[in-house]
Amino acid sequence: MNQTPRTLNRILITILGLLLMLAGGTALALALVPTLAGWWHAATAQAGANLHAVLDATTLPGQRDSWLWIVASLLLLLMVLLMIAWVAQQGKGRTGTIAADFDGDGAPGAVQLSSGVAEQALRTALLERDSILQATVTAYDYDGRGALRIRVVPRLGVSPQAVADEVSDLVEALDLALGMSFPVVIHLVAGARSRLVRADRVR
Repeated sequence: MNQTPRTLNRILITILGLLLMLAGGTALALALVPTLAGWWHAATAQAGANLHAVLDATTLPGQRDSWLWIVASLLLLLMVLLMIAWVAQQGKGRTGTIAADFDGDGAPGAVQLSSGVAEQALRTALLERDSILQATVTAYDYDGRGALRIRVVPRLGVSPQAVADEVSDLVEALDLALGMSFPVVIHLVAGARSRLVRADRVR
């Protein structure tokens, strides 16, 4: 429901995993095959010589170091900025307004309903149920309108269908109280807490 770029994240994770597998396979091959180890030492020695030659060729008169180090620093800075932008894209979509009414029968102004109203009302009602151990309600912007994501941890031994029905009933009651409805996603979680807390009903 949120705007996290999941496809991009999966692509980046896949690429990183492939690179790590390639690096691990190469290191294992170099350790087990003496011929490859000798070739690797020769190749790295040649690469080091070529790098020193490039650095010497790009050193300006009167300077100690190559200007390539400045370019490398700028590229690293750009990479850091891109990573910060990528992190900032994670988990977007939260909204502080669950609904807004700009049609006031001709009267000026608008009425906005804070997402905290729906979140706190539903969470309080959910936690009053003996079948629920923990509940979180979060409002998101979904296709230009408010939507709710309800995450519930049922008590051990409680039917998931029964919990889903209870949550649905509470959502319908909220719709009637507010006079409007929202798209809702109900997420039932079987966490460690539900296994450790004693159930009040027969399993």
